[in-house]
Amino acid sequence: MGTIEQGVKQAVENCLKVKTGEKAVVITDMETLEIGSALKAAIEKIAGKVQFFVMEDFGERPIDYPQAIDEAIRAAEVSVYAAQGAKGELQTFRMHLLKAIEANRKLRHAHMIGITPQIMEQGMCSDYNKIQRISRLVYEKVKNASVIRVVTGKGGDFTAEFSPKLHWIISDGDITPGHWKNLPDGEVFTAPINVNGTVVIDGCLGDFFAERYSSLENTPVIIEVKDGRAIKESLQCDDEELKREFAKYLFETDENSHRVGEFAIGTNTGLTELIYNLLQDEKFPGVHVAFGSPLPGKTGADWNSKAHVDGVIKTPTIYVDGEIIMNEGIFRLENTP
Repeated sequence: MGTIEQGVKQAVENCLKVKTGEKAVVITDMETLEIGSALKAAIEKIAGKVQFFVMEDFGERPIDYPQAIDEAIRAAEVSVYAAQGAKGELQTFRMHLLKAIEANRKLRHAHMIGITPQIMEQGMCSDYNKIQRISRLVYEKVKNASVIRVVTGKGGDFTAEFSPKLHWIISDGDITPGHWKNLPDGEVFTAPINVNGTVVIDGCLGDFFAERYSSLENTPVIIEVKDGRAIKESLQCDDEELKREFAKYLFETDENSHRVGEFAIGTNTGLTELIYNLLQDEKFPGVHVAFGSPLPGKTGADWNSKAHVDGVIKTPTIYVDGEIIMNEGIFRLENTP
């Protein structure tokens, strides 16, 4: 474990590679102000002036996407979003923010939704040289995959199918112009073209669910997926409130919110336990899938959704076209220590 200062230094110098004189933007909120201010100060030392936005300055959350932030993002060369999620804000704010980020081909953006001091000291202090090496090994295994099967000890067993027309993305902390990445980093992901089987989410859920419900170890979300879409009648969870809220999110947001939009393999081997915060936990060695948006700006998918909720699956066994690359949460890759 490192320190917040070390995590900030890694984000600014190693991941974003901030340069002298660059136009920079930092967006934070009151709950994350310590981290947001530390990032601002570190960037200022290199780039000079930073445009600094605090979410609550624009009103009670969830807020709508402000024009001032939009204008700043479209003119920036480097930016950071370091704030907590608020229910409904994925649709009212973050989707619009990411659209502006993706439209700026010179921008390098670090997305730190749900960042905490603990994450700055853990995931942001991992060995990113090792993460980049393992991510590359995983990418080489999956980039031409037709079918990946995921099996877990709690009854999960599903297959995902892939198309060479869609892009596998290496997200390893190396942020280049025209791209954004979540920090801390460490995953390889794409949009599947089809998914079938039983998905058992026993780690945590994304968006606002992780903060509200924390660990799913004793209350896993179990759902059948057929032809890429979750089956409402199959949803099981012993936490009735979570079951009700998750069902509403999946089946009442829009026509694609119950469609599997992302399949990802976590590659941050510096992480040794889940902390039930998706920003870090989705990088934990294993699998996560997301219902909703396939992140078309990255994967090249030809559909979208206003929703995007990840589900972390613990200790999976992963078969890539029949070859095991992970056995019960442990990578089985050539040259992996």
